[in-house]
Amino acid sequence: MSARIGVSRKTIVKLETGDASIGLAVLLRALDVLGLADGVDQLAAQDEIGRRLDDIQRTRAPRRQGSRARSR
Repeated sequence: MSARIGVSRKTIVKLETGDASIGLAVLLRALDVLGLADGVDQLAAQDEIGRRLDDIQRTRAPRRQGSRARSR
């Protein structure tokens, strides 16, 4: 499985034990290899809170850089 996902066996062990340091991309590739990636699409389609947060983020004005920003 690690070869199909493109990660080390150690990373697979971390994934299996729920280690939070595993990236989302690794998790999604593992789900794809296991044939479970469609479930993620279904979850995302039902994510009302995520859509609201995304809408809020898109409607906010761009953040200005503070006076502490260095000019190079």
